[in-house]
Amino acid sequence: MGEERKRSVRRSDLPAMVLIGLVATAGGIALGLAIDWFPVNASKQADSIDTLWDVLVIVSVPIFVIVTCVVLYSVYRFRMQPGEEDLDGPPIHGNTKLEVVWTAIPAIIIAGLVIYAWSVLRDIERVPASAAETEMKVIVHGVQFAWTFEYPGMGPGGKPVMTSQLFVPKGRSVKFYVKTADVLHDFWVPAWRMKIDAVPGITTSYRVTPTRVGRYPVVCAELCGLGHAFMRQTAHVLPPAVFAKWALAQKRPAAGAGAATAAGGGAGKGAAGGTQTAAVDAKKLFVSGNGTATACGACHTMAAAGTTGTTGPNLDKMLAKVPKAAIKESIVNPQAEIAKGYAGGIMPPNYGQTLSPAELTALVDYIYTSVHK
Repeated sequence: MGEERKRSVRRSDLPAMVLIGLVATAGGIALGLAIDWFPVNASKQADSIDTLWDVLVIVSVPIFVIVTCVVLYSVYRFRMQPGEEDLDGPPIHGNTKLEVVWTAIPAIIIAGLVIYAWSVLRDIERVPASAAETEMKVIVHGVQFAWTFEYPGMGPGGKPVMTSQLFVPKGRSVKFYVKTADVLHDFWVPAWRMKIDAVPGITTSYRVTPTRVGRYPVVCAELCGLGHAFMRQTAHVLPPAVFAKWALAQKRPAAGAGAATAAGGGAGKGAAGGTQTAAVDAKKLFVSGNGTATACGACHTMAAAGTTGTTGPNLDKMLAKVPKAAIKESIVNPQAEIAKGYAGGIMPPNYGQTLSPAELTALVDYIYTSVHK
């Protein structure tokens, strides 16, 4: 076996590696900061989170570039030459000082990032000044496959108001208490940058201060079943004066279920027919559910109820010529016939158990009266 050829890092290669590394680092950081990674920034908390992301990009790119340059240089400089196929590498121990350095520096960087991330988390979770007077409370209910929102004390006589879409005022801190009636979900409004799991048996929470008027998607960020991708609602951030009008409208007994049309500042219109059976408020049942059964309006559009859900078919079109018996069957046995263009297994199959006979009858009558005009 011939003598192994000795090769080492040439000092003449170092300036070129440094130059390449600096150029790649500058370009990588500029590109990382220029890319629009996230949707529009629409909350006070999003500012700190976006800054944290920028810091992570600035720190991560140089490390990636250094490691990549060293690896690529080593592949080129110490590649196998003809005739060296059967040779072993030189029996070197390594460089203890270098190993200590490249272990200590990443550890210090990681520790610094952890401390910074913790400070960001502490800041975004901090109770705002005078929170007892100004912070608003919303209870978020997750169920396969819809979100509903409860406003304690906002309804007539101090009763809670349930809506199938979320309404909050701009510039006011909102504390969300997140619950689930079945499996694990995750309440997420991407424009707010905040999300948290809805865990069976416990209540999780976080606070957000919306800073931008508009409509933003509410999604589930935890795989929760076949209808996970369709578990979407809309968050409406309203100017304070408009939200005040909406909140005032919820205190009127006749307007408690019409919240989904209030984005423009007014109360929802009354139902066509307003069918009531056995003292059941059918419109409220359709829009908000009963605490166990998922609200129909969370997934379906129906003009009379003011709902605009798109997870399921538009009931004004789908049921315009359908008799009551077929409407009832579609509620208690939703897998019997799947509407064209929609997947099976999304609509809860247990309405026959979660709705009382009076509620089911009232709901069927209300839907039939509303869509048969």
